[in-house]
Amino acid sequence: MKPALLFASICFLVAACNHEDHSAEPPAGKHPTLAIGAAAPDFSLTGVDEKTYSLASFKDAPILMVVFTCNHCPTAQAYEDRLIQLTKDYGGKGVAVVAIMPNDPHSIRLDELGYTDMSDSYEEMKRRSAEKQFNFPYLYDGDSEIVAVKYGPVATPHVFIFDKDRKLRYSGRIDDVEKPTKTPHSLDTRNAIEALLASKEVPVPTTKVFGCSIKWAEKSDWIEKAKAEWAKEPVKLDTITAEGIKSLIANKTNKLKVINVWATWCGPCVAEFPEFVNMNRMYRRRDFEFVSISADEPAKRDKALEFLQKSQASATNYIFNVDDKYKLIEAIDPKWQGALPYTMVIEPGGKVIYAKDGPIDAAALKKVIVDDPAIGRYY
Repeated sequence: MKPALLFASICFLVAACNHEDHSAEPPAGKHPTLAIGAAAPDFSLTGVDEKTYSLASFKDAPILMVVFTCNHCPTAQAYEDRLIQLTKDYGGKGVAVVAIMPNDPHSIRLDELGYTDMSDSYEEMKRRSAEKQFNFPYLYDGDSEIVAVKYGPVATPHVFIFDKDRKLRYSGRIDDVEKPTKTPHSLDTRNAIEALLASKEVPVPTTKVFGCSIKWAEKSDWIEKAKAEWAKEPVKLDTITAEGIKSLIANKTNKLKVINVWATWCGPCVAEFPEFVNMNRMYRRRDFEFVSISADEPAKRDKALEFLQKSQASATNYIFNVDDKYKLIEAIDPKWQGALPYTMVIEPGGKVIYAKDGPIDAAALKKVIVDDPAIGRYY
């Protein structure tokens, strides 16, 4: 190979590698974790109660536990009740607990939300805190991630425990078993707290951390990549009969089905349809299937398909095969009066757990989906 050509090839490979560094996981050491013995970095963050918190807010507590956690991560959700219990057990013994949400919400893809009904925005943090009745401050660091960079959490949840001088004495996991239905063998956070309360050395000052990686701002280009991938997915519209609909409703599969009946001439249907596209992208890697059924006339099939294509609705889509709306109504649900849109959630075996005519509450519907045993919040 000629020297000039060799040089050009090397430059191309280097540029490609540099591009990968920015689009994939952050390079090792880019966000180093705070070392044992280090002083607690100060912060000024807004909590879900809209108050501002700093280290000084907890100055009267001999021990400070800072935990980086979030809404969307299944591991973080699995530990929420244990964080609440830790606060109950040690709040009266001089231990202050504060949770910080470190993720940039704009760096989270929809297909990373398969175990949750909400992402990590400040408003969603408020909702999650209220639902779970958090008994500790829950602070938002998602816009700047300045505090997360100073502490360097590896994953959510990641615990940092500081002594009365605000020196780091423990960094790591809460315990060694994620799933709430199982019994942990090593209560690492409790052991660290008990040791500090007894003025002893923490027996195991650091542990590895299992959970979802921090969604640093440099990951935001993943969103654009996802959009490009989704835009390439084929969109089809098949014909379905009344018997075919009844078979769908019977749901002889292992999947939770969400069925939405809509039409291009129905304003509320068109307005809410993007929510279903998002839900499909969130949950389709789970035991889940979204099915749309167009109530347009069969002669309007091309118009319905055009709408689905513009919506990038790459799920399972049908149009009723005859122009008889009452046959459609009877096939879908005899209890349904016929108002569009109409949405159902059906468990494996055909049990209808949700039926709604008119526009959905997307947040409520996602909660129905993820809290159903067929899906669930945990690995």
